[in-house]
Amino acid sequence: MITFSNISKIYENHAAVKDINLQINKGELVFVTGASGAGKTTLLKLVYVAEKPDTGSIVIAGYNTSTLKEKSIPFLRRNIGVVFQDFKLLSNKTVYDNIALALRIRGVQEGEIKNRVSNALKLVNLRHRSESYPLTLSGGEQQRVTIARAIVDEPTVLLADEPTGNLDSGNARSIMDIFREINAKGTTIMIATHNHDLFRNTGLRVVQLEEGRLIGETVG
Repeated sequence: MITFSNISKIYENHAAVKDINLQINKGELVFVTGASGAGKTTLLKLVYVAEKPDTGSIVIAGYNTSTLKEKSIPFLRRNIGVVFQDFKLLSNKTVYDNIALALRIRGVQEGEIKNRVSNALKLVNLRHRSESYPLTLSGGEQQRVTIARAIVDEPTVLLADEPTGNLDSGNARSIMDIFREINAKGTTIMIATHNHDLFRNTGLRVVQLEEGRLIGETVG
């Protein structure tokens, strides 16, 4: 599903990631961990083509990001949902409209949009807040909206960058339960986190980065 082959990304003579070789299989839920600055966020940015590698190649669901033309990037991104730590919700739009926005931009019919948004809100248990505005929600609720927005287009890959970084332990567990449910439906998930509690005793694969290098793998 996702193959990193000799990937390096250099910023001003500093290697954010260096010589990464990694295979993530279809339907896996994989954690990427390491200290701040280890390269976790850069690795995710390379997957959704916010950045391109300086060396090596990444193949995602048949797309090689190194040779992908600019006009083809939106087609790849339709297969990828992204959950950001800082939510990136539009404060002047309702929960419903935040989630529906990408579908409207693509020209999806309103009936289909209503269906998909309703299903996404049901999954994150927020149907009752569909007409609320982001700033009236708790941090945990805002993160659940962010997840709903990421999955509304039914992506095959879901990326999450420190998805529980701003949340207490109770909300963090709830968010992880949601990711587990999404993964159980067949979505491949990469979660970047420095929080070992998220993957402890999960039995799931944990990829360890240090100063941009892949230094090992363990099972949580």
